[in-house]
Amino acid sequence: MKLGLFGIDSQIATILTAARRQDDRIVLACDVAIDSPYASLLDGVPLEASWEAFADARVCDAVLVGATGWNDQRAEGVRKLVQTGRTLLVSQPLSLSMLWAYEIDMICKDSGARVIPYLPDRLHPFIARLRQTIEASSANGEAQGVVETVSLERRMPDRSRDSVLQQLARDADLVRMLVGDPQRLSTLSGATPQNAWGTLAVGFTGTSHVPIRWQVMHGDDRGLRVTLAGSGASTVVDIPDNQSVPWQWSTDCSLLMPPQPVAFDRGAVMLAVLHQACEPRKPLLQQEDLLDEAASWADASRAIELAETVPRSVMKGRTIDLHQEEFSEISTFKGTMASLGCAIVLGALLLLFVATLAGGIAKELGWSLGEQIAGVWPMLVLAVLGIFLALQILPFLVGSGPNRQVPPTHAVPKGQNPRHK
Repeated sequence: MKLGLFGIDSQIATILTAARRQDDRIVLACDVAIDSPYASLLDGVPLEASWEAFADARVCDAVLVGATGWNDQRAEGVRKLVQTGRTLLVSQPLSLSMLWAYEIDMICKDSGARVIPYLPDRLHPFIARLRQTIEASSANGEAQGVVETVSLERRMPDRSRDSVLQQLARDADLVRMLVGDPQRLSTLSGATPQNAWGTLAVGFTGTSHVPIRWQVMHGDDRGLRVTLAGSGASTVVDIPDNQSVPWQWSTDCSLLMPPQPVAFDRGAVMLAVLHQACEPRKPLLQQEDLLDEAASWADASRAIELAETVPRSVMKGRTIDLHQEEFSEISTFKGTMASLGCAIVLGALLLLFVATLAGGIAKELGWSLGEQIAGVWPMLVLAVLGIFLALQILPFLVGSGPNRQVPPTHAVPKGQNPRHK
């Protein structure tokens, strides 16, 4: 498979390493810094100044997009490539802007493009087993022990604001995998902005009613520890960022045999997902279809949105209700028309006041032309209202077309209009 490279970072580097072990090759690279620590992976790869070469499907089968050095030019390039219907595998997160993420999702609905986010951890068998444990505890109750809380402890050497939010945009996908879409989000952090992010804890309440907490901790060995605690046996899964270290499963119940540690090559798994997206009939791995279990861009967008909501909760110091709303082009149109209708009513009242005042002054001064101009305001308001009402039939003239819904789970404070976030 021929791959194009549009920026590079540590996530994309794992895919390049896996590609070098196979017959896949990088045919073109763009927007890659010469002093990048991953430049050695691109020996002999021609560099292109513009991303526009990737728009030609004959150049490459898919485009890998990195997040390091993210700028407006790369954001515009990704937007254009999605509009042309290309297949992209992108780092998560490319940007912490929820609006940009959902804009890309709506373009995908129109163009048929496939954007695959780099979220491989959900494909590890331990994650599926953890989710089954939570579901079984909810269904069987005390018969098998109830999972009462789930905690995710993220070890990070760099606990700056941007690093924490970027990591949460990745780990939030595991939160959704384990307990479903959160309905409520709350934060606990330091008293001052300087130490808020280094000790940040985020609580989620999902549809399974099992509370889950994500917390930042200091640690030179980057990784994540997932703990299921309750009335039964406690289960702990250690997820190292280092791909050479296998995942560990442990339990405090002597009657349960924990599974053996499982190594996990994230780059190879995501490359297999990309292969199945480009060549559905030629899977590389002899297992279930990875593409069905892999994260979609809608999943990545919701994770970005959860991360984007955290600063608001930290700043206001309160819980944020996560509204389950569907966004589509028709709902956006209706919202715009509602806002425009309010503006017209307010404008008509202001025009009434100004025209009455101007007409009275013109009459006192004996200025007949001014009095006539001031007297046409009812016709002007009627014309504007006629145009406004005529716009209401646009959806019927355009037709329903494809269902271009933006995924739900828009995180907005209760009582706030999500269109004015």
